[in-house]
Amino acid sequence: MKLTFLGHSTVYVDTGEYKFIVDPFLTGNPLATASAEDIEVNYVLLTHGHSDHIGDAELIARRNNATIVGIVELANYFEQLGLNTIGMNLGGSLRLPFGKIKFTPALHSSSITRDGVNLYLGVAAGIIIQLDPITLYHAGDTALFSDLKLIGDQHQVDIAMIPIGDHFTMGPNDALLAAQWINAKITVPVHYNTFPPIEQNGDEFVSRLKQAGLDGQALKPGDSIDLTRLS
Repeated sequence: MKLTFLGHSTVYVDTGEYKFIVDPFLTGNPLATASAEDIEVNYVLLTHGHSDHIGDAELIARRNNATIVGIVELANYFEQLGLNTIGMNLGGSLRLPFGKIKFTPALHSSSITRDGVNLYLGVAAGIIIQLDPITLYHAGDTALFSDLKLIGDQHQVDIAMIPIGDHFTMGPNDALLAAQWINAKITVPVHYNTFPPIEQNGDEFVSRLKQAGLDGQALKPGDSIDLTRLS
């Protein structure tokens, strides 16, 4: 069972029997080391509707006949494109073949521009992914807010993926506090260095985590974590 970081906020998980990807953005991503045409999955999980999180969702889902899971308005958007979808909402959980997922609040927006018009795609979310016995938390794009404490209170998170890029999400200072609240075994910074406005030093952030008594890994695109060693 393996988690692979593919750049920006894109994460690929292979459980051995099932495969899924979170927020696929490979085409047009200058840091991507994988091609959307090569991705094989059963499910596509989406935190929100911005183009740098759903950019390759349609292509990957259509090629694999995979199911897209997201907030209901976002799922409806892809359903209208003829794709298999499951719409959910904040606080809702769902048992899938690989485990259980739950959508949690995030403070961010969610829309996409089509033909010069902004389409509302529901609210932004984070996702708790329970693989039994491994628990992952993908925060999506978010500002710091106090309800992030509840993630750590309610779940023993093994890997937390938290944005640190600033400008569009929380920056390193707020992300450090969020990481302390969540208290994951490993915190992985995401959503940074893809574009100039979100340039940050991932290694420096991990050093600050360790100074705070937390473990972290600044994964480079293509790097993996063996989840079996965390169980």
